[in-house]
Amino acid sequence: MKALVIHGHFYQPPREDPWTGEVERQPSAAPYHDWNERVQEESYRPNASAHIINAQGTIERTVNNYANISFNFGPTLLSWLERKHPDTYRRILDADKESAEKRGGHGNAIAQAYGHAILPLCGERDRVTQVVWGLSDFRYRFGREPEALWLPETACDNATLGVLIDYGLRYVILAPEQASRFRRKGTHGWQVVGPQGIDTTRPYRYVDPNGRSIAIFFYNGPLSRAVAFEKVLASSALLVQMFKQAALSGPLLNLATDGETYGHHFKFGDLCLAHALEIEAKDAGFWITNYGEYLDHHEPEFDVEIKEFSSWSCAHGVDRWQDDCGCHTGGEFSWNQRWRRPLRVALDFLRDKAAAVFETRGADVFIDPWSARNDYIQALLGAETFADFLARHGRRYLSESEKRNARTLLELQYNSLLMFTSCAWFFSELSGIETVQIMKYAARVIEILDQLGAPSVRPQFLELVAAAKSNIPEKGNGADIYLRYAEPNRVTFEPAFHEQ
Repeated sequence: MKALVIHGHFYQPPREDPWTGEVERQPSAAPYHDWNERVQEESYRPNASAHIINAQGTIERTVNNYANISFNFGPTLLSWLERKHPDTYRRILDADKESAEKRGGHGNAIAQAYGHAILPLCGERDRVTQVVWGLSDFRYRFGREPEALWLPETACDNATLGVLIDYGLRYVILAPEQASRFRRKGTHGWQVVGPQGIDTTRPYRYVDPNGRSIAIFFYNGPLSRAVAFEKVLASSALLVQMFKQAALSGPLLNLATDGETYGHHFKFGDLCLAHALEIEAKDAGFWITNYGEYLDHHEPEFDVEIKEFSSWSCAHGVDRWQDDCGCHTGGEFSWNQRWRRPLRVALDFLRDKAAAVFETRGADVFIDPWSARNDYIQALLGAETFADFLARHGRRYLSESEKRNARTLLELQYNSLLMFTSCAWFFSELSGIETVQIMKYAARVIEILDQLGAPSVRPQFLELVAAAKSNIPEKGNGADIYLRYAEPNRVTFEPAFHEQ
């Protein structure tokens, strides 16, 4: 039997106002209140209860697509779904349990780096925290150990793979263009990946300088692009026919796309997926599985090395999230992305100032400030009370004012991490809602630093971010956009986390 694995990366950037915790109305998502609500109704909910339609046009049965595909959900999105759409949230968790029971303990869900930051562009401490928070969130929600972690935009380098190995992950999913060279295990003759690309029908082993390893699956690029962009979801028969053709080249066919492809990007894509996997692919003899189960039967026979600082969505690798790479997503043809570099410089400056304050002030209240930050996710999730958290991480018994100070310092870091959500750099315009969102996190960081009595960083931040220029003349520069859309939302400070 040919193995078939379809992976869906389900994700929305965090959209909550940093002060109120609520998502504000987003007119571009009309008729829905905001983009989370729109995509929930067009993709997340329909995939949780997809209809199988018979020849008479009536509903024959309802299936949970998440039980048939490998998937990851962004932690901040799952948090929103848990609060706003608990039925969808529960169906996602149920699908993982169902798949684990069917597939030898290998659930379909994998973890994701917490705030969807581009990990190769993170400093070492932030990269670790993004991974640790993503893994902790997964354990809390799915009740088991994750086997893999989705890298935002599949952005990868050797340091990032090293962190995944450090935390005991079994495999990772990358784009075929990210492979550099390969060799059969036990041999010395490396082969450079040529224009034909890497063979995606088998898993590979990546070995770090210390001899530790992790498996890598490279998804089928042409077929994944066809599903994501070429409207093959209009027909489940066509989709499965393409599966059959692609499967001729080897024992494994695996695809990876944004999960929103199924229903949001393509209307009725959820129905196509349900029919294809529940009926036609099975009839065609495919073994519908996930990566963990597949590895139980097919250990890697080849080693592989990757291209440093590569990603799935841009030929320029991670430059899309720091430079004017020339790739357009939305907007006018004449627009540029020269604003990306000064925006990142300004946020890097703010991050470093916040880190210095956190480390210095945190040493007064925490045994190890950075260890406390990594573990703060437990309190954010409600897995433990803040009092219990402080009992483990507090340097001593803390007074009430010291407890408030400790929480304020951790909220400083929470907002600092979310400043680097990747969507802020993905599109072509500085004043887009995703970029304004991270400016709000920046405003919150500046406000908290002020509350802590640190020297004001606002003037220098404004000077740095002013170097970012909007493509829309009336929008001005980054400082103009920040002052107009981010700072006016500042209200009386209320901690995002309340002691339970």
